[in-house]
Amino acid sequence: MRVFVIRQRDRTDFGDRTDMQFSSPSLRRVDAGGLCSGCGACALAAPEKIKMHLTRSGYLRPVQSAQLADGEEAAIRSACPGLSLSLSSDGRTDSVLWGPYVSMKTGYAVSDHVRQQGSSGGGITAVAIHLLKTGQVDAIIQTGADSAIPNANAAVVSTTVDEVVRAAGSRYAPSAPLAGLGPLLDGDRTYAFVGKPCDAAALRAMARTDPRIDAKIPWILSFFCAGVPSLRGSDRVIEALGSTPADTAAFRYRGNGWPGRATATAHDGTERSMTYHDSWGNILSRHLQHRCKVCADGTGNFADLVCADAWECDEDGYPLFEEADGISLFVARTAKGAALLAEAEAADSVKLREFDVSTLASMQPGQTKRRRALFARMLALRLTLKPVPSYRGLSVTAAARQNDLRSNLVNFLGMVRRSLKTRLSGRNFE
Repeated sequence: MRVFVIRQRDRTDFGDRTDMQFSSPSLRRVDAGGLCSGCGACALAAPEKIKMHLTRSGYLRPVQSAQLADGEEAAIRSACPGLSLSLSSDGRTDSVLWGPYVSMKTGYAVSDHVRQQGSSGGGITAVAIHLLKTGQVDAIIQTGADSAIPNANAAVVSTTVDEVVRAAGSRYAPSAPLAGLGPLLDGDRTYAFVGKPCDAAALRAMARTDPRIDAKIPWILSFFCAGVPSLRGSDRVIEALGSTPADTAAFRYRGNGWPGRATATAHDGTERSMTYHDSWGNILSRHLQHRCKVCADGTGNFADLVCADAWECDEDGYPLFEEADGISLFVARTAKGAALLAEAEAADSVKLREFDVSTLASMQPGQTKRRRALFARMLALRLTLKPVPSYRGLSVTAAARQNDLRSNLVNFLGMVRRSLKTRLSGRNFE
């Protein structure tokens, strides 16, 4: 397994976000609105002039060191998911909340080990292994734990099944997997890319002008994303477990079951853990970056194949987070993705079941609420003169119509308060 991007070794080496200066108009707008997702697309577009650094607040942000050429600026402007997203259904079924898709199914990895290690049913890991075993790609680009800061992330290239499984599981911390892709695009290998929805969107946008991407990365896999917490969030989890980041030798956010426990392993081998409900619901979700609060694509609209938790629900329709055998939701976004999924099933890599799409809103209440609240939040930001992303083809207004007036008003007023608070404090959104 090879690490290929900046590793988050020493948080004290990086400057605070408030010290950053950008001559790029695109980066200035992103900075002013707190719209950076931390994907690293800008660093890929101008690798000698932009580097991704971890701020004291615990987010990955670009630092510009030189004036950009016109082509570099144009590449950032067209690819940055903090500036815009443009989506076309192209004849696919198009859901207001869930975007265009070819098919939706539930299932799980046939391998018990893969199913156990993955965050849900091991779906993405099983498909990635299938691509590797069948020779459709030479390696998998994915995100794993940073060996120097175990609760941080590092992008890695996995060439064996063991390496793919080792990097399995959700990583609720900043990651910039696009930043180091340049050398891979110039090499001889082909890859499947596994990343956040914003990573997939940026990569797909860059492919429109860079033919190397489609040639070297024929598969883009993603997952439903509830947002990227600051690295401070996982620090708080470790502290709540009665330990410290310095005393932690390994940290796992989820997995080893479904949903799996957040587990910190000390240097002496001692393990401390807490439930997913406590780690995500009570701590990590409170540390989300601002861009994720105005996200129109938490469900991987630009990928070929997307996986998510197919949560079991109680009698009131609310997800249960009790430990069980993992179940993945598989959303084939493209015909190519649907064919891959059918192929993986035929090869006995995954087991699939039919799925009733009408149950998805209750199964994924966080995604549902955020999509319906987006219009009100963006309206509040516009009225308080904050930059917002441009979204085309993502049904922002239609989703808002599914909300009741009170919910829209609560989200509007809440975002007005947040925006005015940042203005009065003289700081930007994080």
